[in-house]
Amino acid sequence: MNEGKSEQLLAGGGVLSHTPLFVAAAHELKSPLALVRQLSLALEAGDCSPDEIETLARQITLTSERALRLTADLTRTSRLEDGLFTLEPINPISLCEEVAFELSPLYRAKGRKIMVNRRSRPLLGLANRDLLRRILLNFADNALHYAEGDAPVVITASSHDNGTRIRLGVRDYGPAIPTKVWRQLESSLGNRAQPLHSRPESSGLGIYIAHQFAEAMNASIGTTRHRDGATFYVDISASTQMRLF
Repeated sequence: MNEGKSEQLLAGGGVLSHTPLFVAAAHELKSPLALVRQLSLALEAGDCSPDEIETLARQITLTSERALRLTADLTRTSRLEDGLFTLEPINPISLCEEVAFELSPLYRAKGRKIMVNRRSRPLLGLANRDLLRRILLNFADNALHYAEGDAPVVITASSHDNGTRIRLGVRDYGPAIPTKVWRQLESSLGNRAQPLHSRPESSGLGIYIAHQFAEAMNASIGTTRHRDGATFYVDISASTQMRLF
């Protein structure tokens, strides 16, 4: 996709930037469902070895799990206004490792690697554990499909704003985003499902969902642009318990 076409998509020329959320959801689910169908047809052909059958079955399971995560997140998003989300002290590094462990089988099936950049200094954040976990899963799932080369996707947690905020980020090494398109993306990040430059399979639905989850627990999401990719992050409050030490 060239830069001009990408700018048109973000500026409003793309179909998904002005359509209801369920249309964006259908677009996002199309890829995993098409892959499951393709893998199922390969199994039905009956000319696979036992090892190939095992591999295909595993890919079907992992791809289905990805689609189920998206539908579960959509359901949760529709109920955000109905519930109060308890905030609790959270170890960010522990949660990052949990997300990396959960997605490792899917990454391995794609020949990719996900890792956590560990740090010696302890951190303690304040957030809703389930919503924060879902945000990181969304970021890491997107990174899997758009990372390039052999570099691993890296999840990090760091202290910001003089220790009052903690940033959990997912760094991918995917297609670079031109400056003009990036500014348009930043100005409307999370406000609606929209396509992302050079990532045509994405409707931006995962970012929209992450934005909704973050708002529900007084957190915020953002992006950092790199020459060879991007970091999508969520900022949460640091726990006052940690500040006492």
